Amino acid sequence: MKTRTVCIIITLLVLCTAAVWCLSVMRPKSGKTAVISQNGKVLYRIDLSSEKDRTIEVTYEGRKNTIELQGGRIHMKCADCPDHICVDTGWLEDGKPIVCLPNRLVIEYENGDIDGTAR
Repeated sequence: MKTRTVCIIITLLVLCTAAVWCLSVMRPKSGKTAVISQNGKVLYRIDLSSEKDRTIEVTYEGRKNTIELQGGRIHMKCADCPDHICVDTGWLEDGKPIVCLPNRLVIEYENGDIDGTAR
C-alpha cells in the first residue's frame, strides 16, 4: 500500500511540474521587445507584451515580407523570397533570430542578455 501511495505522489509531482513548465514556456515573457531591421536600419521596435495582434508588411526591391504578431509572439507569416527559410523558422525564440537574407530583413529580441543556450 505504501508503494502505491508513493507512486501516486511522485506522479502528481511530475504532472504539476510539467504543467508549470508548459505554462512558463508558452506564456510570452513580459518586457520582450522585438526589433525588425532591414539593411542594419531599425524599422520597428515592438513591445510584444503590450502589442495587439496585427500584421506588418515590409517591402524590399519589389518583394514583400509579411510579419505576424499574435498572442505576444512574432513570426514571418509569408515572404516573396525564393527560399522561404525565414518563414520556415517559425516563431521568434530567444537566441534564434528570424533572418530573410534575400530581403535583408532581421527580426530579433532587443534584450542583449545571454540566454540559456549561450551559456
